[in-house]
Amino acid sequence: MQSETDKQMDPAALLAWQVAMGADEAVGDSPADRFALSEKAKPAARPAIQERPVAQAAPVAQTSGESAILAQKAAAACRSLDELRTAVEVFDGCSLKRTATNTVFADGNPDAPLMFIGEAPGADEDRIGKPFVGASGQLLDRMMAAVGWRRDQDYYISNILPWRPPGNRKPTPVETAMCLPFIVRHIALKKPKLLVFLGGTAAGALLDTTLGITRLRGRWMNYQLSAEETMPAMPTYHPAFLLRQPALKGDAWRDILEIKSRLERANQV
Repeated sequence: MQSETDKQMDPAALLAWQVAMGADEAVGDSPADRFALSEKAKPAARPAIQERPVAQAAPVAQTSGESAILAQKAAAACRSLDELRTAVEVFDGCSLKRTATNTVFADGNPDAPLMFIGEAPGADEDRIGKPFVGASGQLLDRMMAAVGWRRDQDYYISNILPWRPPGNRKPTPVETAMCLPFIVRHIALKKPKLLVFLGGTAAGALLDTTLGITRLRGRWMNYQLSAEETMPAMPTYHPAFLLRQPALKGDAWRDILEIKSRLERANQV
């Protein structure tokens, strides 16, 4: 029984007395299971995270050969120029597409009898999305205007590659082979009366020759449209080359006059 003295003791003094007596731990009336309490204090286990199924990407070509096969199949399935444009735009087999700003398909009149084919888009073409719109394209348009032809009416123009090589470098043989099925199908669907290859890269790829443009230009060749059908084609200098070598513009002008004469004769038939 607590004495009157204990009742009157200050709580702080009582606590000090207990410490002096050796009490170093406060306990309750009943023992506490500290192990059980520690288990209860542990955070609840997080529910297991269910992994979501990863969407499978569409199959892509792993090699340049596979890409060329995919390009051939995609091009062969096209039945119009609009379908071909779409097929080129969605094709991901060529690494040039990843560094290009735009896919450059074609420009001019799709119904014109004359088709020009160049090498690849440059910086201006890549930015605008149309072929031959830079300095070389303006030179070509002036040359055509000199014989009375306009791009929106009298000729059609494209490239063997629809994407600009970085730094305007020359496309590699692998890049050219990968894109070739599209321009081959482009010619087959367009089916012009005359083809003009601008530069050695376009001429070499489509005529399957290693001869340089100096030896090829100004000569009529037969482009093999199919096993049974050929189409007249003439290689000439690329306008970009003429800007660097203006002394050769006379040769290119003679080629243009010969093309005009050949086309006029074809229209009379």
